[in-house]
Amino acid sequence: MTARTTRAKHRAARRPMLAAPSAAAGRRAAVVATAGGLLVSTIGGATAAQAAPVDHDAANKLSTVDLGALTDQARTALEAAPVVTVDADAKITVEKVTAKIAEAAEIKAAPEPEPEPVREVAPSRSGERTAVDTSTSSETSSSSSSSTSAAPASANGSTIISIASRYVGVPYVSGGTSPSGFDCSGFTQYVFAQAGVSLPRSSSDQRYSGTVVSRSAAQPGDLIWSPGHIAIYAGGNTQIDAPRPGKTIQFRSIWQSNPTFIRVG
Repeated sequence: MTARTTRAKHRAARRPMLAAPSAAAGRRAAVVATAGGLLVSTIGGATAAQAAPVDHDAANKLSTVDLGALTDQARTALEAAPVVTVDADAKITVEKVTAKIAEAAEIKAAPEPEPEPVREVAPSRSGERTAVDTSTSSETSSSSSSSTSAAPASANGSTIISIASRYVGVPYVSGGTSPSGFDCSGFTQYVFAQAGVSLPRSSSDQRYSGTVVSRSAAQPGDLIWSPGHIAIYAGGNTQIDAPRPGKTIQFRSIWQSNPTFIRVG
């Protein structure tokens, strides 16, 4: 007798039926469980034309979600979510901006920034010193305008004045006794030596080298002495001398208040 083995036949496994969600859940939201938490998506009763493709895996997961397990906070947020309804025939119109539209809108350019205030800079001390120096130099120039390089007419015929005028412009040199540079007594000593008259070296000694005369009686070529300085009288109110460092031999007005006039030889 032959034994016959018959295998039992099984029906193919069917996909489990989706549990129909409640009407309220279908209108309000679909909740999808994820690895880190719950994803809540608001579905505001969208029309068939706007519905997203059905995700069967998400639907399977939806059937297993226990909506009762949601926290009160999630439930409150879900209930408060707004419902947005969009008409399937709605159209979006985008208006192009033309030159006429821009002109009608009265678009104005941004205002120019206001200029920064100009700060007044106080003059520096160096500037003040420069101004003082300039003023001093101008005063010196005006005072030196009384000096001249030519002998006055009243000195015509005076041998001493004729010799002295040759050295106009020679610089003052302290201790100088030659045409390369003179001091006051070195100049008078040199000029008189050219005329054959010997004078002492210092101004204080030259003071006693002749006869004192009054100012009214003085003649061109006489010496004019004052403490610490000596010059040669050129007639009128003029003298020629070596003034001081920085100056040169020149004819100028008599500046001494009460000089002594001395006639030599």
